Amino acid sequence: MARDRKPSRHRARVLAASVAALTIGGTALAESPAAAASRPKGHDVSSHQKNVDWQRAKSKGATFVYVKATESHTYRNPYFNQQYNGSRSAGLIRGAYHFALPDKSSGKTQAAHFVRNGGGWTADGWTLPPALDIEYNPYDKQHKCYGLSRSRMVDWITAFSNEVRRLTGRRPVIYTTAHWWNTCTGSSRAFASNHALWVARYNSSSAGTLPAGWSMWTFWQYDNGGSLPGDQNLFNGSLSQLRKFARGS
Repeated sequence: MARDRKPSRHRARVLAASVAALTIGGTALAESPAAAASRPKGHDVSSHQKNVDWQRAKSKGATFVYVKATESHTYRNPYFNQQYNGSRSAGLIRGAYHFALPDKSSGKTQAAHFVRNGGGWTADGWTLPPALDIEYNPYDKQHKCYGLSRSRMVDWITAFSNEVRRLTGRRPVIYTTAHWWNTCTGSSRAFASNHALWVARYNSSSAGTLPAGWSMWTFWQYDNGGSLPGDQNLFNGSLSQLRKFARGS
């Protein structure tokens, strides 16, 4: 997904048996994204997309969107209100995500900043659970895992998740890649049972091997460009299941 404080971008690179299963994981699609057109199509945006034409996005097939709200413990997307509220007004199911910088402050601190600045949730059927975007450090290539040991990284994610749940009532969706997860958390299986997975894998006909612990994906980010503004995503279920997932039921 996107870092906002510099102009360049950092790129990460069956159907659920029940709604309950959708809320906790993901497995690869057997078909290509193009062949999965019946699944709800969505996207994610940040300040790079600026003021989005939401009616146009909907006309191109968007049913849901994740909007970047925050990064670290000080940054807030200056286009957040237009993107988050505008997408809802256009009839899209939308949610907010936080870009984690675990070397800057604690998971609890960043979660509180996120929720204060748009990362909330309500069981209205139009609001996706908050999401944590955690991937290789885009600002320091020498410390791709932010200088944290694997156990400390697990602790950081746990603290973030616990605070989001305390403040909103929902566990965050976790956005990551299999390579980052297995490298930086030591293939932790501590989150798969109660965190939905949003996996990133581009230039592929499937979501591929998933991060350790998950057997299913809930969202798949399959490209960083396409017909919709920002990154391209699919939901692993039907539209009615997407609405139930948003409600937390």
